[in-house]
Amino acid sequence: MNDEKERQNTREQKSTISKDEVLNSLKNCYDPEIPINIVDLGLIYALDIGKDGVVSVKMTLTAIGCPVGDLLAEEVKSELLKIKNVKDVIVEIVWDPPWTPEKMSDDARRTLGI
Repeated sequence: MNDEKERQNTREQKSTISKDEVLNSLKNCYDPEIPINIVDLGLIYALDIGKDGVVSVKMTLTAIGCPVGDLLAEEVKSELLKIKNVKDVIVEIVWDPPWTPEKMSDDARRTLGI
């Protein structure tokens, strides 16, 4: 009986990762060429937060030939692994739909004078 209660508590702990917490952590990641975080740049296309503690991120880059894609993906993974109960992070870089400046937040546009 005690083992079942322990497993239930563990499942509840693992499901406590919130989307806001993930997005706030991702705001610590920056495109090295643009002084705006990747969330406000509109580079994050999808998040999936599994109850098993695995966070999957679909993101893009500002340009297909961007040489820092792998570096940025590693930064995303490193940042998200700092969140309590995150056990693993899967980052997928996608190109469809292509990134455009319209995907940026209003704050990002103001910062860049767009």
